[in-house]
Amino acid sequence: MAGERGFIILDFGSQLTQLIARRLRENHFYSEIHPYNFDLEKIRAAKPYGIILSGGPNSVYEKGSPLRDVKELLEVAPVLGICYGMQLMAHTLGGEVQSSSHREYGFNQVHWSEEISGVPQDQKVWMSHGDVVIKAPPGFEIIAQSKGGHPAAMRSKRAWGVQFHPEVAHTENGVAFLNHFCKDFCQAPPNWKGQHIVQQLQDRVRQQVGTQDHVMVGLSGGVDSSVVATLLTKTLGAERVHCVFVNNGLLRKNEYEEVLQQYKNVGLNVKGVDATEEFMSALKGLSDPELKRKAIGRVFIEVFEKELSPKYPIRWLGQGTLYPDVIESISFHGGPSQTIKSHHNVGGLPERMKLGLVEPVRELFKDEVRALGKELGLPAEMLGRHPFPGPGLAIRVIGEVTPEALRVVREADAIFISKLRQHGLYNQIWQAFCVLLPVKTVGVQGDGRTYDQVLSLRAVTSSDGMTADWFGFSFEFLREVSGEITNKVKGVSRVVYDITSKPPSTIEWE
Repeated sequence: MAGERGFIILDFGSQLTQLIARRLRENHFYSEIHPYNFDLEKIRAAKPYGIILSGGPNSVYEKGSPLRDVKELLEVAPVLGICYGMQLMAHTLGGEVQSSSHREYGFNQVHWSEEISGVPQDQKVWMSHGDVVIKAPPGFEIIAQSKGGHPAAMRSKRAWGVQFHPEVAHTENGVAFLNHFCKDFCQAPPNWKGQHIVQQLQDRVRQQVGTQDHVMVGLSGGVDSSVVATLLTKTLGAERVHCVFVNNGLLRKNEYEEVLQQYKNVGLNVKGVDATEEFMSALKGLSDPELKRKAIGRVFIEVFEKELSPKYPIRWLGQGTLYPDVIESISFHGGPSQTIKSHHNVGGLPERMKLGLVEPVRELFKDEVRALGKELGLPAEMLGRHPFPGPGLAIRVIGEVTPEALRVVREADAIFISKLRQHGLYNQIWQAFCVLLPVKTVGVQGDGRTYDQVLSLRAVTSSDGMTADWFGFSFEFLREVSGEITNKVKGVSRVVYDITSKPPSTIEWE
């Protein structure tokens, strides 16, 4: 564990597994995520303070479900089972789990039979399960029950199991419970600090890249790739880190020129490349979002490979891939999680490429990357920008991407963002953007009939990008934005506002 003693989290396929690690890191407990079948000898060698079993989509009693001998884990360190993890604990240690006709999804309330440090005896929690523990294993006691009467927590001298998800923000005092497990139950010291994270990432980069190889960094203009470029530059030196900022024709208004200058101002070794024609050619005729992402990923790699200089031993491509990108695209740690969509720099990369990948922040969330950037000395203006996807405006044009569609969404986006700044709303919002829909409606402008497209506004609040809620604008603000867009952006006859949270939707439309 990179010389750090902490917690091992075994991934059984939950979309929320990384949140467990994040909560622990936020409270200064080092943690690592590994597949549910991670080698026992490696676990022993790490000497963890505790082991956490994540949730997952399976039923422990069904054939093919991911199983693990909890008894052998308990011989190494105290164990906490969350949701599926609690059911696995009961199933393998002599208890009983079965399907329930009374499933528990969303908010619930549990009652504790005794006081737990920092946790009220009546606690509001977030649950997501259809199976329940109907019989605790020998040596365990049920110490909390849900509103529906199901066991919500059980404990032995060496283990904890909870049926709810303490890692999600919806669970009140969930972090207090995790702190109780880590600090009180496992006796772990909270000594994992920001500088340790920087040092660990730098150590990983040096180990992966070595002392001679050079790295090319694909800059997108967003926070993630900017932080990665800065981290690599401070770790390897500017002479070994060659940054390329590509104008793919899919950026926001004036973004290419402004961001390129900003990169030079912070001391990056950066070159601007205009590849608009290559990207537009690759996207021509494509409407399926997966095909668009893969085409963009392919052209990015082609552009980067063209920029390889024989003067330098460039062997690696640095990218700002984050965990939310990865968890939606692939099973990150080998667990049985489901793919939601590919990302141009994750599932969208071509199978054959000439460069190895360096993705030092792929286990971090957006807010953690911003904190890392602050630790590295990047300006607040750069770190405070809303997330912007690598595929850019291509996934904000639903259907085929054309120069005209890009013009419309680019101009509308500039108006929307400027209004957010003008009204002091920009920093209250996680991400805001416009989406051009492949729908035309009848309008009336200048006493004449129009038949133009529909544009959707999207603005959400979030802390990590894994869950999000739509922002509650005033009607007056929406009226002002809608009026300015329909008056100034030719081609838009109707403006709507997306009021869908994540889940069930994703933040981006594609």
